[in-house]
Amino acid sequence: MHGDFSSTSSTARGIWIQQSLTNVLCEQIHQLALDILLQLGTPDLADHVDVSIGMNERGEFLQLHLNEAKTLAWAPGLDTLALAQRLHLSPQTSPDDLNREIVVAMLMGPIAFEFPSIDELLSSVRIRQNIVQATRKTALAFDTQHAERPQDCWTYHDGLGFTLLPGVPLIKALTKATQPANSGTLYSFSCYRATEYLILLGIAQELEQSNPALLEELQQLWSQRAVMSGEFHDVFLHEQGSMDNPLPAHYYVPGDRTWFRNPDEASADASGFEGSWVMYMGNGEFTNFWKPASPYTLTYKCLEIFHWRHGLYVDESGEAKIDETKVDLLVHESLKNPSEVTRIVALMSRYREPRGVYTDAGGCIDTTREFARWVQPGTSDLVLPKK
Repeated sequence: MHGDFSSTSSTARGIWIQQSLTNVLCEQIHQLALDILLQLGTPDLADHVDVSIGMNERGEFLQLHLNEAKTLAWAPGLDTLALAQRLHLSPQTSPDDLNREIVVAMLMGPIAFEFPSIDELLSSVRIRQNIVQATRKTALAFDTQHAERPQDCWTYHDGLGFTLLPGVPLIKALTKATQPANSGTLYSFSCYRATEYLILLGIAQELEQSNPALLEELQQLWSQRAVMSGEFHDVFLHEQGSMDNPLPAHYYVPGDRTWFRNPDEASADASGFEGSWVMYMGNGEFTNFWKPASPYTLTYKCLEIFHWRHGLYVDESGEAKIDETKVDLLVHESLKNPSEVTRIVALMSRYREPRGVYTDAGGCIDTTREFARWVQPGTSDLVLPKK
């Protein structure tokens, strides 16, 4: 473990943890960093992590960052899609491997993941684990016009959304709505609403062990109204990156939410096909809520969204629709031609353009990633709206 403890790190990257470090000896800082890696379950990374200290508006911080040699070896160009493969991990089946992929990806972050305490860092990792483990059990029916929920858990009111029935725990209701193994039924969701339920479930499961009082507030809120769409983003999520300072196109941490935009203006008019909201599950896989046994790769997602334009038609009522069967056939035809795959992926893996802008220059890759806010008592920045 290496580090320069005399000055602020010049680059905000990796993991930042607020700590009082004044007059702390170099050996003590090394030990603190090692203790953090130990709590994260990755003490063997100590020899590959650079440590620095600095100051921001909240005070002193300790920065942990995977060194350049390992970053280049494990994720060249900060492409984390093959990170699990390079580290010989199986995050689909091993919780320890999933934890390791999360921690390593965060340690090489090009924009710092900031935390006000070690406990918040640990909560953040656990929430990501919760989300990924839940997504692998999730199967839904795609529908942008109608929505269904288990009738023994939820009720619907215009203007309020789906709310909890009296006495039904939020975690149980979210699990039953998204995991057919618990309900025996595929419920109708849009991809955007599905990501909200999974993020909320991951947060609620963490609150159950770390902040029960906040979980009770969530329970009471959802008994009266749902938090959705833009309000959900503002209340529950941090966002990294921007149009001016985009994250690397292939940099993802398991538990991230991201958007793949449809850059074709005509087919984007079809309801539900403006783009695709997904969670990153690690191992190069993104959620496919409709066919969970076949998670999306970035290549497949690029091909699918590209071919949406070729599945466009207008139905008898004059509404734009997408023939998904035709799209599937076209994707599989493209997959037989490696040069065609290369051409389409090159087009689609460009950064997306701003909302409302459609030219030939934009692809489907978002410039940002979204993940859960802080949740620990005393440091949480998750402020629930008034009921």
